[in-house]
Amino acid sequence: MRARVTLKDIAKSAGVSRATVSLVLRNNPVVAEPTRDRVRSSIDTLGYVYDRAAANLRARVTYTVGLVVCEITNPFYAELTAGIDHALDRAGWVGFLANTAESPVRQDRFVERMCEHRVDGLLLCPAEGTKVDLIERLHRFGLPVVQILRRLGGENNDYVGADFRLGMTLAIEHAIRLGHSRIAFVGGGRHASPAWDRARAYRETLARHGLPIGPIIDCLPTRDEGERAVERLLEGGPDSPTAIICHNDLCAIGVIVGLNDRGLVPGRDRAVIGFDNIPEAAHSRPGLTTIDIGARQIGEEAANLLLRRIKLPGGAPEGVILPPRLVIRASCGAQFAKGRSTIPF
Repeated sequence: MRARVTLKDIAKSAGVSRATVSLVLRNNPVVAEPTRDRVRSSIDTLGYVYDRAAANLRARVTYTVGLVVCEITNPFYAELTAGIDHALDRAGWVGFLANTAESPVRQDRFVERMCEHRVDGLLLCPAEGTKVDLIERLHRFGLPVVQILRRLGGENNDYVGADFRLGMTLAIEHAIRLGHSRIAFVGGGRHASPAWDRARAYRETLARHGLPIGPIIDCLPTRDEGERAVERLLEGGPDSPTAIICHNDLCAIGVIVGLNDRGLVPGRDRAVIGFDNIPEAAHSRPGLTTIDIGARQIGEEAANLLLRRIKLPGGAPEGVILPPRLVIRASCGAQFAKGRSTIPF
């Protein structure tokens, strides 16, 4: 068998000290670039493979974090994960991804496995129905954890999310400015803090403007459920809602399909507004008006907060709340606002 290549072998080949080789392997910037290139050339020539596990054991750090999300099939979480990956990669860390599919049982199993593999921290978007004692157990275990989007255990825990209440308020007030007074809410069937925040803001904003509440359809925020919700929305005939606010963009895209199937034109016959601003929203037909909460930025902020917490485990808990913004496209009918007589609302 071929003898194992050592740091001493590389140092001899490159004409440097063993300590210099070690600095290059750790990407330490103190080594001059020509020397770094010479060491890397020797590494490639000799076929050296860095024993990361042994180094991590010596340093008592693995440079890995666990990422547990609840709904990976939703494009929003793909954008979120991309933001996390970008921040971790920039810092030289690696994330292990697991999808709970909204199952607390699967979530517990994934978290346990990640602890067994000695990740240095955990990024967690809690599954629906997660008990707060999960966060307490992780704290007792000494594992830094940052909650993303969904919050458990109040403000005494690290958290990164968006201002969901403000986002819903922006959506409804935009519909009101366009002349709507019968505004429905579809897709708030999740039992998690973002859904509760949206629902509360929906009721409060309409009440503040003296407008009626509902109809409210508490279905799951998916394309299929949004499409099926349209039939229920139109049951009132002439008194059916003229604007439809959806829990997320997937649900809104389903509503658009349902309206089209019934011969109604979104943006002309009914206004539709989503939430999240996933890439598909811009390519929907018509383009989907939505609330952008910055999925990638949330991911980057969460990863950076976790890295800070790993370095300073005793620091005060941080809460990062990103402001949403309204993105206006054709599905809300804003293009007809000046010619109000052309809109059958």
